[in-house]
Formats: sequence, C-alpha cells, structure tokens
Amino acid sequence: MEQAGPRDAHGSARARVPDIRTGVVRVPAQPQAADVDRKRGVAADDAGAGARGEHTHSEAPIPRPRAEGARPVVQRSSVRGQILDALRTALVAGELAPGEVYSAPALGDRFGVSATPVREAMQQLALEGAVEVVPNRGFRVVERGTRELAELAEIRALIEVPVLLRLARSVPSARWAELRPLADATVRAASSGCRATYAESDRAFHRGVLALAGNVQLVQIADDLHRRAQWPLAGGPVARGRADLVADAAEHSALLDALVAEDLAAAQSLVREHFAGAS
Repeated sequence: MEQAGPRDAHGSARARVPDIRTGVVRVPAQPQAADVDRKRGVAADDAGAGARGEHTHSEAPIPRPRAEGARPVVQRSSVRGQILDALRTALVAGELAPGEVYSAPALGDRFGVSATPVREAMQQLALEGAVEVVPNRGFRVVERGTRELAELAEIRALIEVPVLLRLARSVPSARWAELRPLADATVRAASSGCRATYAESDRAFHRGVLALAGNVQLVQIADDLHRRAQWPLAGGPVARGRADLVADAAEHSALLDALVAEDLAAAQSLVREHFAGAS
C-alpha cells in the first residue's frame, strides 16, 4: 500500500516535484500556517476596500528602477540624424562621388546600422538636391558643374552682402568681437586640410554673422545655400585645396578685424571679394 505523502498545514497533500537535474523527487517547503492566514487576511481586506470604493495598496505596481549601467533606447530620429550628418560629411569630403549610385543596405553596412535610417537620410538629401532616387538601385549623387556653383555664389551674395553691410553700420564693435572664436576655428580647420571640418566651421562663422540680424528664416535659407555650394563638382577637383581654404579663412579674420575697427570701407571691400572668390 502506497504511503501517503506529506500534507500542509490545512491537510492538503503537497505535490512531489521532480528535480530535472538529479531526478530526485523533492517536496516543496511547507508554508507556515501564519503566513497563509496573513495572506488570506490581506486579500479579504483588499476585497472589502474595493467593494467600498476605496483604493487598495495593490492597484498600482511599484516601478522598478533601471539597472545601473543600462543602455537607454536610441530613438530612430536620433540615428537618422547621425547618419544624415555622416552622409553630408562624406559628400563634402568626396567619399560619395558625383554620378555614383549607392544603395541603402551597402551604406548601412558601412555605418553599422540597418538600411532604414540610411534610406530616410538619403530621402532628406534628395529633398535638398544632393542625390536623386534611382528606382530599385539606390541613390545617385547629383553631378554639378561650375555654372551651378557660380549661380549659388551669386544668390548667396545677393542675400548676405546687403545684410552684412547693414549690420556693419548698426552692430557695435563689441558684438563683432564675440565672433572671434568662430573666425579662429575656421583658421584651424583650414590649416588641418580637412575639407569636411572646414566646411562646417565656415558655415558656423557665416551663421554667427547673419544671426546678428535677428532673422531666423534668413539664417536657415543662407545656410542651406551655403551647404549646397560645398558639394563636390563632377569631372573636376573634389573641392578647393588646402591653400584655398587657408586664404578663405584669412578673409574671415580680416573681415572681422575691419568690423571690430568700424572700418566700413574695408569691410565692404572684403565682403565683396569674399563672395567673388566663392564663385
């Protein structure tokens, strides 16, 4: 006759649980009678409070703190923005050649991400005119000639020169002096010979100058035109050489010196020469 198994505090038989590692049949630890009664009492109290329309302590779970060192979730928009910046840098540096077609999966492998954020960033570049969509293949880098570059320089001059000359007559020299770090940054970037680094510092200086006008739309439009003027040309050099970058940066410093000194004649001559050289 089979011997009856152990029973709990209320007389119910406790199940035997086999240990999958050893094969030994074990019996779960018997809960104390006081613990069982306490749990039943709490449940009864909660049920009664719920019937009376009261809040119980079991309604809202306690949030668990994030484990130390846990990595935050990266939003897609953040990844897309980083890829967009990387693609713009590669475009200015000549790593994305005019006329060549690049697929989103291949670029995704290059940057260590999926094709989705690359495709989204490329769609933005297509809106800006840097690339064009090639169905079932990817994106082709737009081929631009010297005529387009000259047209962009002309438009920039029509926008920025009058604004800068107006600011030269109204902005105090102390405000111009505050832009010195931006001008110095262009000199350092030009000396490094890195075209992508110089392109960013160059735009930062021009944004700083135009920002004194207090017109946000003006700054955004001028910056977009400036970025487009930095894209590589088809069938020619990727961009200006190191000597050209150094000369361009020197013009920034000279222009700022004239503005700080309130020398309007020198400032007017320098700003016109600066945009003439950009074409």
